[in-house]
Amino acid sequence: MKTLKIVLPETVDIDQQEALLILASKMYEKGKISLGQAAIMAGFSKRGFMEVLTNYGVSIFNYQASDIDKDVIHAKNYHI
Repeated sequence: MKTLKIVLPETVDIDQQEALLILASKMYEKGKISLGQAAIMAGFSKRGFMEVLTNYGVSIFNYQASDIDKDVIHAKNYHI
């Protein structure tokens, strides 16, 4: 993993854990890293990270609407 140093103004009331959560959740939301990578980055299990994502307004379903539409079409055409 890469190490990144971030300098914040003294007026920003945030600890390292919250900064990691914010960065990991945003990177996951943008599709830059996977759910598993984001969880590791933030120091959580996948399940724990999924639960925390809702606090940051990030959906665990990181799909584009068009991808969901395609999945629904494929599911309708699938026959067992």
